[in-house]
Amino acid sequence: MQAPYQATLAFAQQQDHNDPLRAFRDQFYFPQHNGRDTLYFTGNSLGLQPKSAEAALLHELEHWKTHGVEGHFRGEMPWMYYHKFLTAQTAHVVGAKEEEVVVMNTLTTNLHLMMVSFYRPSSERYKIIMEAGAFPSDQYAVESQVCWHGFEPEQAIVEVAPRAGEETLRTEDIIAVIEKHGEETALVLFGGVNYYTGQFFDLPAITEAAHRVGAYAGFDLAHAAGNVLLHLHDWNADFAVWCSYKYLNSGPGGPSGAFVHERHGNNPKLPRFAGWWGHDESERFLMHKGFKPMQGAAGWQLSNAQIFSFAVHKASLDIFEQATMPALRAKSERLTGYLEFLIRELHKSEERYHLLTPSDPAARGCQLSIFTPRNGKKLFDYLSENGVVADWREDHLHGEPTAPGEAGVIRVAPVPLYNSFQDVFEFAELLKAYS
Repeated sequence: MQAPYQATLAFAQQQDHNDPLRAFRDQFYFPQHNGRDTLYFTGNSLGLQPKSAEAALLHELEHWKTHGVEGHFRGEMPWMYYHKFLTAQTAHVVGAKEEEVVVMNTLTTNLHLMMVSFYRPSSERYKIIMEAGAFPSDQYAVESQVCWHGFEPEQAIVEVAPRAGEETLRTEDIIAVIEKHGEETALVLFGGVNYYTGQFFDLPAITEAAHRVGAYAGFDLAHAAGNVLLHLHDWNADFAVWCSYKYLNSGPGGPSGAFVHERHGNNPKLPRFAGWWGHDESERFLMHKGFKPMQGAAGWQLSNAQIFSFAVHKASLDIFEQATMPALRAKSERLTGYLEFLIRELHKSEERYHLLTPSDPAARGCQLSIFTPRNGKKLFDYLSENGVVADWREDHLHGEPTAPGEAGVIRVAPVPLYNSFQDVFEFAELLKAYS
């Protein structure tokens, strides 16, 4: 049994000394503040740069310089097959079979491609059920898909909101909404982890409920991939998409991943938007008419790989392979738990900050969303001036909007790959000192 938390620097340093993953911190570059590493807690927006990224990029630039177009077929990692070099590691991150995943395009593009295949409404079955307050890109994608099929968003989109006086969703309420709309439901589309509250939804329960009413279940895992343990194949999800620039540390605009369960990936008759890189690679350069998809998720590819961004992504996935998701998740629960403990210690004299994120480790990743009812932006600016890199979001949960910068959420994500217990302790000390 691990020792109970203590609100001391010595305890934090001892935890770091005992951390089997502590060496991974040295594999990343930290922005600097007054000559020292920042307290970087925005892996939920943009992960830090792996030190191996530069060499990976330079390698592909050299490959291009040396081989030109023949780089598609030469070397240890020819560009023709580059997406395959990421499959095993990607499957590990999201809990899938290798044939069920592919790295391609960017997140919202992949979401649209999946909805082409998995949102095929009829006059009787046309509704999409999603969480209220989903990330705007998801909202826009869903609205546009619904309109494209000739439906009104107000009738076709069902948003599940928290109960009055609550800030996160109850699984039983999500399931109740799915059951209520029943056979009118074409697709249940949820984020894995809500970007604002940090709540990790019960994806297997949502999937099961969707399937019971005859609907597909799909997930946007932008805030979940590389953050929480996922078992997409075993959970029986129909599809999922995610980005790589947040917890997967693959750089701004980094490539997206997609999951398609094998029961769909091996169905060549499933409608999709086709591209030549998704065509059977044994016939790809014959240039024949008639699309013949590759087996698995690779059959949804449109164009050849963006090699330079894939190279950086591969450098990061190499680190995840070494660290392993189970080990990262174990540290994450302990590290995020320590941050929660320290914030609650501050409440012993006065409740100054309110955590939106669920306290149950199974219902969250590493992000804690700290709600500040007043002068929130001033607190955020104070933290920034003291070397904290976090994230500020205006309040949209608590009724009428206040003046900008008054009420809002500071999102703090202690990432197990590169954040330390001392980082968390120092952050809490800054909160403690603020008045």
